[in-house]
Amino acid sequence: MNDIRRTILWVIFGFSLVMLWDQWQVHNGRQPTFLPSARPPAAAPADPAAASNAAAGVPTAAAGGGAAPAGTPPTAAPAAVSAEKVQVQTDVYNAVLDGQGGTLTRLELSQFMEEKERTGLMPWFRRITGQTEVPVRDHPVLLMDDSSPATRYLAQTGLLNPVAGGGAFPTHLSLMAVKPGPYKMADGQNQLDVVFESQPVGGLKYIKTYQFRRGDYVIRVKHDVVNLSQQPLEPQLYMQLARHGAEQGGSMFGTSTFSGPAVYTNEKKFHKVSFADISKNKVELPPAAQDGWIAMVQHYFASAWLLNQPGSDNFKREFRVSDLGANQYAISMVASLPALAPGATQTVESSLFAGPADEKKLEVLSPGLELIKDYGIFAIISKPLYWLLDKLHSLLGNWGWSIVALVVLLKAAFYWLNAKAYSSMAKMKAINPRIMEMRERLKDKPQEMQQEMMRIYRDEKVNPLGGCFPIVIQIPVFIALYWVLLSSVEMRHAPWILWIRDLSAPDPWFILPLVMTGTTLLQTWLNPTPPDPLQARLMWIMPLAFSVMFFVFPAGLVLYWITNNILSIAQQWFINKRLGVLGK
Repeated sequence: MNDIRRTILWVIFGFSLVMLWDQWQVHNGRQPTFLPSARPPAAAPADPAAASNAAAGVPTAAAGGGAAPAGTPPTAAPAAVSAEKVQVQTDVYNAVLDGQGGTLTRLELSQFMEEKERTGLMPWFRRITGQTEVPVRDHPVLLMDDSSPATRYLAQTGLLNPVAGGGAFPTHLSLMAVKPGPYKMADGQNQLDVVFESQPVGGLKYIKTYQFRRGDYVIRVKHDVVNLSQQPLEPQLYMQLARHGAEQGGSMFGTSTFSGPAVYTNEKKFHKVSFADISKNKVELPPAAQDGWIAMVQHYFASAWLLNQPGSDNFKREFRVSDLGANQYAISMVASLPALAPGATQTVESSLFAGPADEKKLEVLSPGLELIKDYGIFAIISKPLYWLLDKLHSLLGNWGWSIVALVVLLKAAFYWLNAKAYSSMAKMKAINPRIMEMRERLKDKPQEMQQEMMRIYRDEKVNPLGGCFPIVIQIPVFIALYWVLLSSVEMRHAPWILWIRDLSAPDPWFILPLVMTGTTLLQTWLNPTPPDPLQARLMWIMPLAFSVMFFVFPAGLVLYWITNNILSIAQQWFINKRLGVLGK
């Protein structure tokens, strides 16, 4: 029974590492090694302009397909007139706003840089393993971009006419004039406004004001709708995020962070939407509500449209997704505005969050917004672990030492549970010579050998599963901690000591993976040797075989495993010595 238990655990461990490696490949923009996606890449349109127009789409269909809502503007540009583009620079953004619809077409996060290993062995390791090197760490993270269909990611707004056949209103395809700058935030300046104004379309003039604030990843966007007609009008305001469809890797353990649209309402709570479901018309979006927001989520960063003005709960909101073709998708929030009398102006204030998924800052912006930080399947455990890790960081001032301290606290919390597991292993190690002798003696009598083995376990009061159950109980906690370290943007480019200058990147000199391999082998030596010679060899070979995967894991995760291994070794060594089985 002990052999079976150990074999099952090794299979689970090995398969888990295979899945981790597979999804790490996906996370770094490569094809999965073991489970390639069955979804073929989208075919490129014959006309490049068609892809551009499609990606500039609007909510053309409700979730699950169906006809486009009344008043939906066309996806093609209305005229071949060059629109003015405005380059905006603040302390946290380098942005480009397009005069066609006043659309945000490019957004760099100047406080977050791309990464590349300039020293150590990692560049050599990537070359010999055929991996593509990541971008150079000397330019800002590019969150939004419209330079090509493969990178397209836009934030759009406009007006819809809900009346069928009632004519179009200004949309994100309408040409808008921009008021003169400056568009660079000066020293000592705390606010920068950029104003776009459309020509009247369908009796409405649309004025959109972007307000950038120093040190803030929330862009305030004010929408002024002016009725220049002679009759009341009831426009709808839509806010939309359109982007290319990132490849979605599949894993039964969910080891890759989510990339794609998300929506939230107070009734239905947080809901992820995969690009694949949009393509298949299988999306179940929440019904129209008086609250909620939409977002586009990726690893470490996100964007979200929020309606946050006083009285905005009076605006009924519909949520829509669209497959724009050519691997382009959109999620939209459509707000129904009150009837606008002739000559009147309706002002709607919204916010566009675009930046790092910092949980503490997100939770104060809007209910549920902190949920865009992907904690995987054990979020209920991950959140308190993150809270504790953040408190430790406030005391220690270093994320690396905070990880070490957190693992120490977790090991202390599970001390007695681990003690039972290690005591069971120590007893198994003590009787292992008897088991080996008995197996050799009765190797031709399997039934008698099994009965004799159970008698030895019974006489020595040893439970073969005693070392397994306490470990199984802790698995959700350790998986939750893995997700905390994987998803927390605070770990990105955070240094620890000496050569570890980025806890979110692999160790450039492979020192931590080698130490982790050594501690794993020492743990193997402390464990009871399997009676089966093949299993005994596997116990030594598998840690070496799988250690190569840790060479590309973030240093923060490897540090977590090393700390856990060292504390486990210390506790197991103490128990083995107390029971007199050390070295047997």
